[in-house]
Amino acid sequence: MQKQYGLIGYPLSHSFSKKYFTEKFEKEGIKDCGYELFPLASIDQLPQLLKDHPLLGGLNVTIPYKESVIPFLDELDETAKAVGAVNCIEISRSDDHKVKLIGYNTDVFGFRQSIKPFLETQHERALILGTGGAAKAVHSVLKEIGITCYFATRGKSDKEGNNIFTYEELNENMIRAFKLIVNATPVGTFPDTDASPQIPYEYISRGHLLYDLVYNPAETVFLKKGKEKGAAAVNGLSMLHQQAEEAWQIWNR
Repeated sequence: MQKQYGLIGYPLSHSFSKKYFTEKFEKEGIKDCGYELFPLASIDQLPQLLKDHPLLGGLNVTIPYKESVIPFLDELDETAKAVGAVNCIEISRSDDHKVKLIGYNTDVFGFRQSIKPFLETQHERALILGTGGAAKAVHSVLKEIGITCYFATRGKSDKEGNNIFTYEELNENMIRAFKLIVNATPVGTFPDTDASPQIPYEYISRGHLLYDLVYNPAETVFLKKGKEKGAAAVNGLSMLHQQAEEAWQIWNR
């Protein structure tokens, strides 16, 4: 009987996860497991997906469902609860076929492990581009390290507080103040590889570290523009490897 795992999100035309796990299974001689993509046009389709695939033992969760999946879950681990976003679901079934779903956030582990080597110099503050589930995971890690975080978004309401700016509000003083800038949006992902977050790149300097959660392409326009100004640039591939392995550990405890 083959164990099944998969990824939910929408759309899923170019997924890291299926390639990663398929290669992992082949390389490690894991013969009883498979990994599939499950593009859900609505998160409301999740219960039916679980009925249709009774061998599912775990799911990864990506855009746009890292937050909206939470009401469908029975439990959240402490990290997912604190972050308010889920990217990994453990699925268990009782003898009477009742399904139990536990949500985790392995993005936190992945980001923490991948950025560690690049934080040799202390950053007092960081600018996170985006306010979604991935941005929440990034914020959790940086706050834990002692870095004060601010956010940039396309639009905001008066209720969102003083630590959120629109892209139009970003100016020279702000960019020079935020030596760590993390792109936690999908902007620049294949196939829209000419796109980049609309920040004033002319104020990026050699003292900056730009981290892009996007991994495809390996060098986004965001990173390329930073490197042209002498900044250190890191993409999200290592984070993805780390979070995927953490998910595998959760599914196979």
